[in-house]
Amino acid sequence: MKKIGLMSDTHSYLHPQVFKYFDKVDEVWHAGDIGTTDLADQLEAFKPFRAVYGNIDGADLRVRYPLNLEFTVENVPVFITHIGGYPGKYAPGVKELLLKSTPKLFICGHSHILKVMPDPALKLLHMNPGACGQQGWHKVKTLLRFDLADGNISNLEVIELPK
Repeated sequence: MKKIGLMSDTHSYLHPQVFKYFDKVDEVWHAGDIGTTDLADQLEAFKPFRAVYGNIDGADLRVRYPLNLEFTVENVPVFITHIGGYPGKYAPGVKELLLKSTPKLFICGHSHILKVMPDPALKLLHMNPGACGQQGWHKVKTLLRFDLADGNISNLEVIELPK
């Protein structure tokens, strides 16, 4: 079993409580708009770290992280991108990537809207952790925490960071 901490849209701001809430996770995943290499360095030093770059990330982050990331953890195929949309309203080209990749878990960021929903047509679970940075229109900073084991996704928790 692996415990995962999922975040997105930090926009160069790393809330100090992230370390508390992700203390017991095995890996931290970031769905883009990291902001600075310093922030990425802090997360990489904290836990094993996987990330994609977002639309605000510069060349320094784009050389470190891909646009799309595909991997498998605990027999759960995962696909992460920054601008992905959601079931029924995928961003241009994303549905085709998902059909080719066939993940069980599809993660994106960008919208600053926390959303977890199934896509029965593609047989996947979509997760967007919302945003945990200070920039953007969101009023609440959010993270997700969940477990992966034996091909299953379980124990999903929504974390609201204090103001």
